[in-house]
Amino acid sequence: MDNVSIICHGDVVNAKKFLHDLSKKRFTFGLVASYSETCEIPGITIAGADKEFLKFTAPADSEYIEYGKCVCIPGIPISPDGKPTPALLTRVSLNAAKIPHFVVNAGSKVAPSLCYFDADILPGKNISESPAMSIEQVKSGIEYGKNLGKIMSQNTDCLVIGECIPGGTTTALTVLRAFGLECNVSSSMQNNPLDLKNKIVSDALKRKKSDDALEIIANFGDPMMPVCAGMLSSASKNCHVILAGGTQMLAVLQLAKQIGYNAENSAIGCTSYIIDDSQAKFLETLEQIDNLAVLSCDPCLHNSQHFGFRSYADGFVKEGAGAGGAIIASLLKTENSVENLFTLFEQEYKRIST
Repeated sequence: MDNVSIICHGDVVNAKKFLHDLSKKRFTFGLVASYSETCEIPGITIAGADKEFLKFTAPADSEYIEYGKCVCIPGIPISPDGKPTPALLTRVSLNAAKIPHFVVNAGSKVAPSLCYFDADILPGKNISESPAMSIEQVKSGIEYGKNLGKIMSQNTDCLVIGECIPGGTTTALTVLRAFGLECNVSSSMQNNPLDLKNKIVSDALKRKKSDDALEIIANFGDPMMPVCAGMLSSASKNCHVILAGGTQMLAVLQLAKQIGYNAENSAIGCTSYIIDDSQAKFLETLEQIDNLAVLSCDPCLHNSQHFGFRSYADGFVKEGAGAGGAIIASLLKTENSVENLFTLFEQEYKRIST
């Protein structure tokens, strides 16, 4: 049964098949927590109150999804003016549908205080100054992701893969441009700092010497990409896979295309805010990579009583921590309505802000 709250894009035929095949089925959610020093460039992201706080973004989201509170920082990741982490949407959606989840530490600068799978990979370097990582690290990340994806795909009908890496849209943009794609990317900001991002991309791409996929990821990417691409590559052979995220997942998909994956079993799941971002041109970029199923859902945050939530609909934050994919998985497993989930979002916002 198709869920009316979920909209199909891209390969619409396969997207509709996804909705049919996964209705009331088993889902597992994985959050890949990572870090790139690229995020420390002033003005590149709002994911963190200041430069020193950025290293806590991924572990804080991981802990909040697990516990409903954070261990590595006091309080909950929420901006001074009330914009909450998208992990709030993820946590509520997973809990509402009783979807099990796990965390992968893929180069997070601070390890989360919970049980996690450790990819044993270093944080990424600032790509405007140096290569992000070595080719050996990229190969190791892919191999780890493949092994983990193979294991996690054996007891579920759909593996949902989310990511949390501050500044990740900038590394994604650089990787996609290095592969020759004409594209822009989305941003956590209402006014996407594309001039700054384009300068970083331009400076970084001066180092490009090869079209080799692994060299491109090592030079311009981040540690999240090889781990997620490896997971997609192996898991899609055994079950359905939803890449839960926005333009970062396009870079993951581009790498997965090089190492091999089952496109028929794969889809991208995101919030409608990604699809509606006229600057990013998400679907146009995807067309240059592969004809893949895309599922989107409007979380209805424009109806919120809270300014911080309404700002999502106004162009801030948009996506993150696998929020869109988690919402879609929750709706498919339970055949719940997004309106009912929205009520739970409001309740959780009230809980964390009091």
